[in-house]
Amino acid sequence: MQVILIHRATSYWTIAIMTALPVWPDIELMEKARKQLIRQTALSAMEELTKMACIGAPLWIVGNTGSDTYTIREEEYQRMFLRAMRPMLTGFECESSRETAVIRINPHKLVEILMNTRLWAAVFAGIVARASTHEVLTPGVAGNYDGALQVLTAEFRAPSHLVPTREAYFARYCRCYEDGSWAVVDVSLDSLCPSPLGRCIRRPSGCLIHEMPNGCSKVTWVEHVDVDDRGVHYMYKAFVKSGLAFGAKCWISILDRQCERLANVMAPCLPTTDPKIMEGRRSMLNLAERIVAGFCGGLSVSNGQTWTALCGRGDDEVRIMIRKTVADFGSPLGIVLNAAISFRLPFGPKRVFDFLRSLDTRTQWDVLSCGGGVEEIAHVASGRETGDRVSLFLVISADGTYKNMLVLQETWISPTGCFLVYAPVEVVAMLTVLDGVDSSHVKVLPSGFAIVPDGRPIRNAGRHVETSQSGGSLVTAQFQILVDSDPTARLRIDSITAVNAIVRGTVYRIKNAMGGSGTGYI
Repeated sequence: MQVILIHRATSYWTIAIMTALPVWPDIELMEKARKQLIRQTALSAMEELTKMACIGAPLWIVGNTGSDTYTIREEEYQRMFLRAMRPMLTGFECESSRETAVIRINPHKLVEILMNTRLWAAVFAGIVARASTHEVLTPGVAGNYDGALQVLTAEFRAPSHLVPTREAYFARYCRCYEDGSWAVVDVSLDSLCPSPLGRCIRRPSGCLIHEMPNGCSKVTWVEHVDVDDRGVHYMYKAFVKSGLAFGAKCWISILDRQCERLANVMAPCLPTTDPKIMEGRRSMLNLAERIVAGFCGGLSVSNGQTWTALCGRGDDEVRIMIRKTVADFGSPLGIVLNAAISFRLPFGPKRVFDFLRSLDTRTQWDVLSCGGGVEEIAHVASGRETGDRVSLFLVISADGTYKNMLVLQETWISPTGCFLVYAPVEVVAMLTVLDGVDSSHVKVLPSGFAIVPDGRPIRNAGRHVETSQSGGSLVTAQFQILVDSDPTARLRIDSITAVNAIVRGTVYRIKNAMGGSGTGYI
């Protein structure tokens, strides 16, 4: 007999007709039909992506969120792509954005990053919480990913614990065109395997890559998703809606930063620089990268972990997450308390960032240097901006003596926000890193700040993300603190009380020093 399967793959209706046994279905034939469905969906999605990446108005218009981002005019989209029409799921909203930039990376290398799930998650750690490959329908090899087709699950995060992660199940397809350009497209397969969280359905999204002179690529990135954002805290709703949290501008800015960072890692300081110094420099940058990844990972709730709210109100609420490390090579053994808080300040992100990173004002908020100070003993540029920097600090006690502790810190500025991430490091361990030894053995607990626009209209944003005078910043502070070196011990209430005091004290000192404790910003 004939069995007719009517199947909706993302935004496309597909009818598959197959022959089945009178009693038992042909499992092999059904599996073949399923894979063919995925291929057809990927091909249609690639066609849509390439058109969306090349077409301008009236399909794309400048958004009204103040972030200078192009968004899709929904009526025009439905007119141009009739087969993509479908009713919006209850509670879901459409998000769309497009961004184009020249990135210092070879097209083939970028394609390799996108088609290697492990590399993709590492490079885009600021937005990809976790990713895994379920199956490879068409394999690709390094340098030749034309036609490669994979099925992935990924979880995406924003720089705040008050924004839930988004999980998506999708196909990723790569194609090389006759003119030498590349395209990589994602498209959800939610009807084949609905997302457990159900928060993100990826319509055709991805990037179009054109080769440019001097090893660069012109990258046009398109993000087009249906999302359920009802779990986003009210403080961050405007920021998320602006596209700065998950949109194309965020993906492009992360890629640009990582490529600039790699260029600075590989570039020699001077032709006569000692190779041992170069190795130490790279080892220090690798450790800083791990600290940043640990900071970003600490902000997102994944793998069943949950935040517990301590006493507080509104945006003055400290939330904690308990982590017991037993065999984690990169973290100290014991019970780690991860505490986070988000708050508003009536200043643009760049101004808050400059206050936090200045050595002259650090003692006003940093519990490690309160009563003393810090002295920068080494630094490496990690990008093109003045604030893109990896620094090594020596901590000075109140009596003027040096503590047996160093602080490794990375700061950077992007079009979507400013970041300051640091971790105390033992002196002996850091000396081995500076000698060029692999830094993966160094145990670190990252802390830091993610500073983003509050979503109000932005004027003259440029690269520095400076909001208009009426706008302000949303600051998420996160502290990871070892409260007991025995992972089997019970967490004591006084440990929670002490961490809570550290977090609240830091926020109070920042607000007091910057004069940002006015109405509406507490």
